[in-house]
Amino acid sequence: MSEPVEALTHPALAGAAHGFLGRRGGVSTGLHAGLNVSYSEDDPAHTAENRRRAGEAVLPGAQLLTCYQVHSPDVVTVSAPWGDADRPRADALVTNVPGLLLGVLTADCAPVLFHDAQAGVIGAAHAGWKGAIGGVTDRTVAAMEALGADRARIAAVVGPCIAQKSYEVDAAFEACFTDEGAENARFFRAGRAGHTWFDLEGYVAARLAGFGVGTVAMLGEDTYSQANRFYSFRRSTHAGEAGYGRQISLIGLR
Repeated sequence: MSEPVEALTHPALAGAAHGFLGRRGGVSTGLHAGLNVSYSEDDPAHTAENRRRAGEAVLPGAQLLTCYQVHSPDVVTVSAPWGDADRPRADALVTNVPGLLLGVLTADCAPVLFHDAQAGVIGAAHAGWKGAIGGVTDRTVAAMEALGADRARIAAVVGPCIAQKSYEVDAAFEACFTDEGAENARFFRAGRAGHTWFDLEGYVAARLAGFGVGTVAMLGEDTYSQANRFYSFRRSTHAGEAGYGRQISLIGLR
């Protein structure tokens, strides 16, 4: 019997169908073993089946939509489904249409799911460090507000991503953030000479709160250190592996 799909949830998003998925419950093998949802390296039939399983685990019968992620701050407002070949180049999606399941792929970057229960508006954002500092979460909130949401009512949850203990960066990387604002120094912990440890999850959560999002939460799950549960680009790179998989985070309106 195959392992069931693991879908992590948070009570702040209880009004919407949602789940932060990892690698458990899929059909891929080898380096991508488990619920890999990326077509870039895997057997397309395995990826398609994994995506089907992911969608059924969160909102059965819904149309799964993802974008072609490019580490940008760009957001697409979704009013109707599209095919995989027509995916827009962006890193966040928002909608107020029931039956559409918004998904973002990650492998250390931070997935963020959003919901304004009163307005019936949802969002999903892929916040790697470039997108995070570029304002992808700010723009997601703004796009939700254009559909009638209110940032004070929005709940946002940061899902599994690389933790500070696993994310060593160099001085130039740190300068990208401290040049933006001296207060960003609090997201870096000193390490070996010329290096620090970056708290991506904390930065994303703080940026959400600073933008006026009413409820902000973090799952606190480290993708790098949990090889049996999550895919990790950095872990695969450090291991000298030829590829890596990607997990998906999903949200939809029933």
